Amino acid sequence: MVEKDHQLYGTKILNLKTQEIGLLICILQNKFADKTVDFATCIDKTGKRYNIELDNIRGFEDDFEK
Repeated sequence: MVEKDHQLYGTKILNLKTQEIGLLICILQNKFADKTVDFATCIDKTGKRYNIELDNIRGFEDDFEK
């Protein structure tokens, strides 16, 4: 069973692969044969849901909100 962590739901993120802004939905662990990899489920600007390794995203903060 996959444990999903929804504590960061709605956090703005920057996808480091595509350089696009999105929203984080949840974090989950994907267990492979020899290791466990942390993944995030995110939504892009068009509303498309995707999974990405946690190492390939970072939190994003707008300068306009300050």
